Amino acid sequence: MRLLITGGAGFIGSHFVRRILSADDVEQVTVLDALTYAGHLANLGEAFLSPKLAFVRGNVCDADLVDALVRDHTAVVHFAAESHVDRSFTTAGTFLATNVQGTQTIADAAMRHSIDRFVHVSTDEVYGPLLEGAATEDYPLRPTVPYAASKAASDLVALSYWHTYGAPVCVTRSSNNYGPCQHPEKIIPLFVTRLLRGEPVTLHDRGQHVRNWLHVEDNCAGIELVLRQGAPGEVYNIGGGTDMSSRDLTDELLRICGADWDQVTYIPDRLSNDLRYAMDWTKLAALGYRPTRDFAAGLVETANWYRDNPDRWAPLSRSSADTRPRVTSDTAREPQHA
Repeated sequence: MRLLITGGAGFIGSHFVRRILSADDVEQVTVLDALTYAGHLANLGEAFLSPKLAFVRGNVCDADLVDALVRDHTAVVHFAAESHVDRSFTTAGTFLATNVQGTQTIADAAMRHSIDRFVHVSTDEVYGPLLEGAATEDYPLRPTVPYAASKAASDLVALSYWHTYGAPVCVTRSSNNYGPCQHPEKIIPLFVTRLLRGEPVTLHDRGQHVRNWLHVEDNCAGIELVLRQGAPGEVYNIGGGTDMSSRDLTDELLRICGADWDQVTYIPDRLSNDLRYAMDWTKLAALGYRPTRDFAAGLVETANWYRDNPDRWAPLSRSSADTRPRVTSDTAREPQHA
């Protein structure tokens, strides 16, 4: 297998790259990444020791570059995306360009060069909030924020290439990922890095919002399974982590970081903050998927990574704070605090 991985220097993509490089049947892995604020070569680290790995800096919307790369590969895993909800409030056009047009550019090249497999990586946020029950793969798409809407649109674009052209497209939708190397704008690394510095953290509303937390390595295992065994034209939910409210998550992080509730401030809820996400992952389980990472242990491991690697996240944290988008609203305050 000669594999092109878009967004492979990002959080989930880099974990997947390191995983797939160890596979005996993988001859070549090429990472295409624009190295925007969330993509960093340091995320790939020792993966560069592998003679299988090549890196190309570029944008997934660059049709000529994408075409040239896809031509030399037999499979594509498409991670590249703008992924931060709060940034989408003020830069929705960027999200639509990267997530929708970028996906179309990749899918078009995949169809034209008749690749064997194309996996498009997406999110449970496309289903929108569920007050009860869990979304199966055929559940209606009801995104509520520009980020989720751009991902829902990209899912439909990718799948249209299966229905129209027979391109071997599969879509994965995972719940909230956590683990080492995640950008410090996301809630777990944001809270951990602030608490480790003795700084306060802010919790939206009453901290009642529920998310399913899935270790990034379990997500990558699910993506690899879909790459190898998924049926073209199908969508696969990847879940099986731990359901937890943002308040309970905060309580866990305070304990792990040796902090207390005096460092927590409640603030008004952010725009369109969905109360609960939930997915049914029975379909992928039928292919043999089983998450293996214990949440409590994984959270400690993640916190320890940030404690041991301040050189990796401190500059990113400062940069993120300096460039953080502002949303003018009576109900919106600081972004991305769950």
